[in-house]
Amino acid sequence: MANMSVLRIKRELGEVMRGDEIVQGMIKIELVNDSWTNLRGEIAGPKDTPYEGGKFALEIKVPETYPFSPPKVRFTTRVWHPNISTATGTICRDILKDNWAAAMTLRTVLLSLQALLSTAQPDDPQDAFIAYQYKVKPDMFQLTAEHWTNVYAGGPHVSIECNTKVQCLKEMGTDEHEARTLLSKENWNLERAIERLFR
Repeated sequence: MANMSVLRIKRELGEVMRGDEIVQGMIKIELVNDSWTNLRGEIAGPKDTPYEGGKFALEIKVPETYPFSPPKVRFTTRVWHPNISTATGTICRDILKDNWAAAMTLRTVLLSLQALLSTAQPDDPQDAFIAYQYKVKPDMFQLTAEHWTNVYAGGPHVSIECNTKVQCLKEMGTDEHEARTLLSKENWNLERAIERLFR
């Protein structure tokens, strides 16, 4: 990696470590295997959202052309959100693509992703079904996002009904995550999920 990029990343990591956000537990960033190009980030789910109380891990790959090219970032914690792929963790966020500027930092990326959890952009979705659910069935979206946050990110909202339905599909031989995804996409209607499973 170019020396300029390494110096910039070292400075930015220091900025995050000294910032109020790390003290408040809002964001965290660290090297993976002492590599300056492979980082692990973490953001706390924002208050008053279905993600509150969850901790969401991020994989951050920094290119050699950083800061002139954006880092490649994806969620490694599964999350139910219109702008984040439930399958890969890929993020639909303009600052990670066309609107990147060299003045942006790893700290601003983490804070931007935390803000994305607060204010989804359903008209520019990564997952069209979740965007539809967010706009048309907000209560179902809230339930599903809270359930995923509890299961995958350690959030506080336990849904016994959701857990029971997932267990029912597991007992039919379905993988737990596949069962959860199927039920989520069927708005937790167990009969429809079973029909779709055995089509």
